[in-house]
Amino acid sequence: MSFPFNQGGGIGVGGVHHINNNNKNWKAKSTQPSSLPLYYKDKPPSSFINLNNPRSKSSKRIIMFFKGLIGALGVYIIYSYVISNSSYSLSSSSSNTSNIDWKVAQQEVKDVMLESWHTYEKYGWGYDTYQPIKQKGKNMGQKPLGWMIVDSLDTLMIMDAKEEVQRAKKWIKNDLDYRFNYNVNVFETTIRMLGGLLSAFHLSNDDVYLDKAVDLANALEGSFNTQTGIPYSSVNLESGKGIKNHVDAGASSTAEVATLQLEFKYLAHLTGESLYWKRVEKVMQVLEANKAEDGLVPIYVNPDTGKFQGSLIRLGSRGDSYYEYLLKQYLQTNEQEPIYWDLYHESVEGVKKHLVRKSKPNGLTFIGELERGIGGSLSTKMDHLVCFYGGLLALGATNGLTLEEAKLSPDWNSDKADDFKLGAELTKTCYKMYANVKTGLSPEIAVFNTDSNEEHDFSIRQLDRHNLQRPETVESLFILYRLTKDDKYRVWGYEILQSFIAHSKITNSKGEVSYTCLDDVTIIPPPKADNVESFWWAETLKYLYLLFDDTNKIPLDKYVFNTEAHPFPRFDLNDNLKTGWRRFIEDKEPQRPAAAANAADAQVQKAAPPVNKQKPPPAQPVDKSVEKEAEEVIKKNPQLAKEESKEEQRAKLNKIIQDIN
Repeated sequence: MSFPFNQGGGIGVGGVHHINNNNKNWKAKSTQPSSLPLYYKDKPPSSFINLNNPRSKSSKRIIMFFKGLIGALGVYIIYSYVISNSSYSLSSSSSNTSNIDWKVAQQEVKDVMLESWHTYEKYGWGYDTYQPIKQKGKNMGQKPLGWMIVDSLDTLMIMDAKEEVQRAKKWIKNDLDYRFNYNVNVFETTIRMLGGLLSAFHLSNDDVYLDKAVDLANALEGSFNTQTGIPYSSVNLESGKGIKNHVDAGASSTAEVATLQLEFKYLAHLTGESLYWKRVEKVMQVLEANKAEDGLVPIYVNPDTGKFQGSLIRLGSRGDSYYEYLLKQYLQTNEQEPIYWDLYHESVEGVKKHLVRKSKPNGLTFIGELERGIGGSLSTKMDHLVCFYGGLLALGATNGLTLEEAKLSPDWNSDKADDFKLGAELTKTCYKMYANVKTGLSPEIAVFNTDSNEEHDFSIRQLDRHNLQRPETVESLFILYRLTKDDKYRVWGYEILQSFIAHSKITNSKGEVSYTCLDDVTIIPPPKADNVESFWWAETLKYLYLLFDDTNKIPLDKYVFNTEAHPFPRFDLNDNLKTGWRRFIEDKEPQRPAAAANAADAQVQKAAPPVNKQKPPPAQPVDKSVEKEAEEVIKKNPQLAKEESKEEQRAKLNKIIQDIN
């Protein structure tokens, strides 16, 4: 793999906060935790100010500029030909783009990244939100959170933009301080800021990023101090006090509380601090205790009771990444936590049973919503956010191997083949949400048609016609291409890139370029929204760049991407960092996937008692299930199995399981 940055996952050698050979825990520089809640991932933040230190105009940069210009001219000729032969942008031009030079296409993505990033550097440097038309920015609170810089940093690293990375590092080191009186959304801050810092550390091995990550994690950790361990939606960075949601009857979003695990687990792996791990594992245990029917969960959970609130089930906003992190927690620990495969597989079967439908007249596969829960009628509304699921299904079927390799694996079966097929079908639908729209860009939400008398497969409501430059479709295109090597996924991604260039690009009077969100993708020219999301740089352009990459940067069988596209390396469990709970045996035994024969290890019980770090208990063998241990106990003490009813036997077995752990 050709990669410009250090790929090691260990602690860097330049800092002073490391794990020593005696496995002592990480010690941050400060353990003191350092309102205006941040926006949820499905809603836009907002706007910035002049940079006093503009970039130097060295001869090296001028040479790089002309090289990029020459490459861009070649791509522009291809693009001009394609767009001149299309009735609506590039929506039906796959045949015209099949001979693209993918190295040139990849360079074009980098050019888009850097030209818009340089404009942000000049007019909005350090600010949390940016308005590219007004060329102004602002912070969300009284001090910056690094919203743009931290979230985008690993994209710059992956693109080998060394000068831009150095400027960002300098700002993070000297100007970023999370210890101030401000309330942040725990989920958004974790996936963007903590995730961005951890990924930057891995790619660079530079302790600057890990030190900042520890300070931030210590500030966020107080949100978990609730009756159940389910975190409140916000936390004060200075006091570390969690703040209950001021709407939705105080409930937290299910996706929010279940999308902190990859970040805190990876931080625990890096630092040896098991508290980070235990905090997020407890969340999963409490959620599982609700015994969601067919693995499908409502989108709200009460942090005081641990019970789901309401009945709305969807894979769009506030539900999406719950399902994503079930699989990715399993993959993150090299498939050593089968409980997460078990939960993921159950949810996939539930999605197939209750949410998947076909549109009319062309039979596009889509995923609907259950507004009144299982048993209620299905809404045919599908958020663009749901488009992550095609790639997730493909990843779950192969575990990151290519499809050809996965089919040779002893774990391959008809369930996985069906999952992969469904993932490919859904990804095609998401592509059509771009291709079948006048601008070649997807709306925020589409409503699919199931009436045979209608002409179109989906319609777009007036309030849903905006485009936030979202990453989910190109994320799935990237994954499907990596796993199949089918060039159609690259062609589709290239069409989407060109549509962004054609319609969201803005150029000021000085020739400086930015890209902005759009208010209406159904008309040309589309009205512009004067806002750029950090995930435009952190996710959308990163996935496009990797889609066109031929060197296998960030291999899918060795990494997991968090929900903000920050890559973390996979790692092994150890005696201190492992699943601390198991599923209780229920009256109705769940269906176990054939591919997860070891999932018996995933039968659950209550959380393990606190560990005495001075005298830790011996680790439980990973190859012996707790049920097996319980059977051995009964074999040694036959009188324990003499109850008269199955219910009494089950209760006794669960009590033994609890005592064992």
